[in-house]
Amino acid sequence: MSIEQKTFGTMPDGTKIHLYTLKNTNGACIQAMEYGARVVSIQVPDRKGTFGNVVLGHDTLEEYLADGDFLGAAVGRYANRIGGGTAEIDGTPYSFSQNENGNTLHGGFQGFHQKVWRLKCSNNDDEAPSITFAYRSIDGEEGFPGNLDVSICYTLTTDNALVIDYKAKTDASTLVNLTNHSFFNLTGDPARDILSHELQIYADHFTAAGQDLVPTGEFAPVAGTPADFRTAKTIGQDIRAADPFLRKCNGYDHNFVLAGEPGRKKAAEVYDQSTGRVMLVFTDMPGMQLYTANGFSEGVVANGGIPLQAHHALCLETQFFPDAPHHENFPSAVLRPGEVYQHTTTYKFEVRK
Repeated sequence: MSIEQKTFGTMPDGTKIHLYTLKNTNGACIQAMEYGARVVSIQVPDRKGTFGNVVLGHDTLEEYLADGDFLGAAVGRYANRIGGGTAEIDGTPYSFSQNENGNTLHGGFQGFHQKVWRLKCSNNDDEAPSITFAYRSIDGEEGFPGNLDVSICYTLTTDNALVIDYKAKTDASTLVNLTNHSFFNLTGDPARDILSHELQIYADHFTAAGQDLVPTGEFAPVAGTPADFRTAKTIGQDIRAADPFLRKCNGYDHNFVLAGEPGRKKAAEVYDQSTGRVMLVFTDMPGMQLYTANGFSEGVVANGGIPLQAHHALCLETQFFPDAPHHENFPSAVLRPGEVYQHTTTYKFEVRK
């Protein structure tokens, strides 16, 4: 196993951005970089032993710098949406950057996905190489209170799993909801869609949302809806159903209420029959957003210059529920001084013969 470092590109201000490659003894490798603490590629085998990159990425740093690009990114301070861009934290009202139709999305205009993270440490362990990125979000950034110190550790295990450990501390009560926004395509070919991927999600409910995609506070049963993935089905089976929310979003953009007791649990399983690749998702977070890459800006391309198209990837973003500050029945996303925000998500890759 090993960790390799190289320069990936240079920021407009001259800051060099480094790309780190983690390899294990099976030949699997994961690449991540300092800009946005992004996962750039995940190389894992198919049933024939052929390796392929199962996440969408770009060939150059300049492409990642485009506004609205979230490929592989760390998302924060608050992943997903805060309705109205305002919230009370311990009785004090705050107003955040309103960057989507009057709401706050993925941390505001300049979220964590657009920040240069520093390499805090690396561990070239024979069993599980890892790298840890760190970022300080200053008090008032995008309207959020408190100086927030964040670290994200990426570990590649011997059984081809990417383990993501998140930690954060604050010096004032604030909101924290971190996730990873990798776009997965288990075929390894961004020119192919993911509608034939079979998906199972361990959730009986999702957080119902209005046309602005902000939750209403209701836990809606998945039973009898296109969002029922309790039994594995292809993503394409119901994606074009006569459902107002699906049609509004041009696909799935649902936050699922994960079943089971608090703590680490299996959240989802994805299977691509054409390659035999399987991805298992485990997390200790209460929710997971399914997003089926419902649209990309015109002219945006993936590695090799392949145009990015709707439904050619899916995201499984583990997180607190969107708009949690406005719903007392949602798990709290408030972090206070002296507390540690800490959670772990695992994306494990296997092969089905």
